[in-house]
Amino acid sequence: MKQKEIQQLKNKPLSELKKDLPDYREKLRKLKFDLAQGKVKNIKEIKETKKMIARIMTVINQQPTINL
Repeated sequence: MKQKEIQQLKNKPLSELKKDLPDYREKLRKLKFDLAQGKVKNIKEIKETKKMIARIMTVINQQPTINL
């Protein structure tokens, strides 16, 4: 992932990041099932999906929280 793409991820609103996270987790789940069945040809995609999940979670956790 290029620096420009990472910066775009950081500039996304928090609500959009929280919406994208379950989508990536579902994609990872499907990839793991397909790997077990021998359907996955691009194993690198699993690694990239895991990294994307970690990046999204990192950006979410770095957002300042407002305590009322």
